[in-house]
Amino acid sequence: MSEVVSRLIQLESGRDVAEVMHRYMSLCDYLDEGVDIEPLIDLFTRDAIWEGRGKRYAATFGRREGREAIRDMFVKYTLPPAHFALNVHFLTSEKVNVQSETEAEGTWVLLQTATFTDGRSQLSSALLNVRFRREDGRWKIAHFCTTSRFNRPVQTPWDNPQPLPVPEE
Repeated sequence: MSEVVSRLIQLESGRDVAEVMHRYMSLCDYLDEGVDIEPLIDLFTRDAIWEGRGKRYAATFGRREGREAIRDMFVKYTLPPAHFALNVHFLTSEKVNVQSETEAEGTWVLLQTATFTDGRSQLSSALLNVRFRREDGRWKIAHFCTTSRFNRPVQTPWDNPQPLPVPEE
């Protein structure tokens, strides 16, 4: 294989891995009562691991091994009553390393703004370390690891219903 073709495959794989991560976050933004979580679960390999690390996230989220255990965790977010009134994930500081045609890893800094249905709001940040593996011809998450950087309550809901301030005519 020529060096150019090899580099092209690596670039395309890096883009595809990043797309998996962005799709994951987009689907998490809309976890709500009754949402079909299968598109989210399909982003994971059959033997995937999802874990929270560090004192706060290890206790809160724990470690889930296998797609079924990960599904069980996410199902809780789709049962009544809804958990989130608003949930938005922002990914920054992306670094993707494609190690081979079947293995890759990436790191991101996550910022999450959430308003819960009980009226509380929170701003959170985490470091994400994610390993990917090509399975059935598609890049999937093999090991998702989130480590809390900070979490803080916010006094008002993130989405203020007041009209936006704009210049008068």
